[in-house]
Amino acid sequence: MFRHQKELQFEAKPERTNPLIAKYLQELIGGQYGEMSVAMQYLFQGWSCRGEEKYKDMLMDIATEELGHVEMLATMVARLLEDAPVEDQEAAMKKDPTIGAIISGMNPQHAIVAGLGPRPADSVGNPWNGGYIVASGNLLADFRANLNAESQGRLQVARIYEMIDDRGVKDLLSVLLARDSYHQNLWACAVKELEEKEGTILVPSTFPRDNERFDIAYDFYNFSEGEQSKEGSWAQGKALDGQGEYQWLKEPKIEGKAPKLDPVTPKMYGTPPMPKKEK
Repeated sequence: MFRHQKELQFEAKPERTNPLIAKYLQELIGGQYGEMSVAMQYLFQGWSCRGEEKYKDMLMDIATEELGHVEMLATMVARLLEDAPVEDQEAAMKKDPTIGAIISGMNPQHAIVAGLGPRPADSVGNPWNGGYIVASGNLLADFRANLNAESQGRLQVARIYEMIDDRGVKDLLSVLLARDSYHQNLWACAVKELEEKEGTILVPSTFPRDNERFDIAYDFYNFSEGEQSKEGSWAQGKALDGQGEYQWLKEPKIEGKAPKLDPVTPKMYGTPPMPKKEK
């Protein structure tokens, strides 16, 4: 059961109307690494969690917080669009190309589709997509995906912070930066805890390794020009999972032959066999 509280956890008031900043913030709402993505990702992970109760509780706590972040950003976008002078903008654009270039950065869907309100979309109007979320049923795999999502999200917030000068918007972004900092710490802790419990960094940890080609499980193949890759920790020494030794190979191993495919059934109307040339 979800309950909505009317007050925002943190304030979301810009200093002034600015449709361009509203467009930027749409990325933080409905982009691939926006708040809608992490909220739904954590919710679906929590709803299907079959591990220790603390993991489900934690997922639901963070997921619900992220829903609050969506509301704060949506409120900020709505306020950035309040009294947006659409007609005056059109007139100004006709008179001055410079002004036109600046104003043209506004997302027209904010006016045409949403009536100067926020949308479940990214900064160029692409609708939010459920394909953005990861909920595999394996907590270690999912928590690593969560760490990536928070890393990418914080990176985007930091970039927008540097692109704007509205103090009110920056105050909200400073909140998101702080919470994303904590969430990165949280997922890193959870990943470390599960790795220690499962005794490996590999996912899935329970798959029997005698069913894989263990002889190639720690080889680095030099597939591109240059040999700088051999200087990395991934190319020499004991593997992080503790079960093998890394080795760097100058040339990839070739165990297969050049493929030659037989013709498909004539009912598929593929390319017919070429007639042999007479000698």
